[in-house]
Amino acid sequence: MIYMLFFLVIMMLAAGVGIIFIKNVLNAVIVSSVISLGISIIFVFLAAPDVAITEATIGSALTTVIFIIAISKTKGKYSEKKE
Repeated sequence: MIYMLFFLVIMMLAAGVGIIFIKNVLNAVIVSSVISLGISIIFVFLAAPDVAITEATIGSALTTVIFIIAISKTKGKYSEKKE
């Protein structure tokens, strides 16, 4: 079990560092959602299912939906140029 937690933490750290280098904002939001799901899995292993459910619903699902809606509504001079 400790190896699985260690693997999750390493994968979340790699994803967190990877967000810095992602150019597409939508992909960065999706990776952020994956990190949040990893945190909720860690909370399940730590015997905190209520915190895990809250993190999965608010941290992963709701925040991702809000970010995607905000990205779709902001199309201006700062949006990516398609060539």
